Amino acid sequence: MNLSPASACPDTPEKADTAQLIRILLAQDLGTRKFPFSEVIHSATGKQVLPLSKENSAHAVLLEKVNAAARATVVKLNAQDSPVRKLRRINEASRYFEDGILEYLNAEDDITCEIPKNAKGNEQRSGYPDLLITHTAADGTVTRAYLDPKLFEEKSRSSSLRTFYYEPREHTNKIQYDALHLLIGISHDGNNQAWTFTGWEICDLSHFHVRLKAEFQASNKDLYRPNIIKSTGKKP
Repeated sequence: MNLSPASACPDTPEKADTAQLIRILLAQDLGTRKFPFSEVIHSATGKQVLPLSKENSAHAVLLEKVNAAARATVVKLNAQDSPVRKLRRINEASRYFEDGILEYLNAEDDITCEIPKNAKGNEQRSGYPDLLITHTAADGTVTRAYLDPKLFEEKSRSSSLRTFYYEPREHTNKIQYDALHLLIGISHDGNNQAWTFTGWEICDLSHFHVRLKAEFQASNKDLYRPNIIKSTGKKP
């Protein structure tokens, strides 16, 4: 009896599910759709992204303190002996801005700043967001804000290349509170290893939109496996 390829090798339920999922993902055209960041956060964490209002006195105070901390950090990291000038890549300087802003905010009486804890209760540096700021007003009102420092070269301010991403994961979720979500973009002149930081902009992410980049990916560990490698060679 002759069998067609389809009947000779029927799909397992797992393969059928994979094929269906791939077709669904492709049909969504995810690369062109935009999603409200506030809805992404709420769907992934159950927490609200609160809008920043300068009419809210607690928000105004928090914004003023963040600006002051940014100003002090920029001055420090623009100094001739700045540790940033020893770095090979400007992206490595983000950590210094995180630490500087954290230090200056913690010097304030009514504000604390910390590395956010993940769902397991552990401080976690990697991933969005980088800092958690808590302001306690005289009447006991508590205002929280997540702050994410980013660096950008002045001339690339309008670039369309990806510079921000958020990857929701249950066990490493760092968003544990309803809070403001702020991004502080620090600009620099692009003078390699002699960078001068020229200013900053604080963005309210409550009305921010993001795109989902769906990609099939693998690591070197996945690629260079005995069952995949068919030929090797060494430099003579």
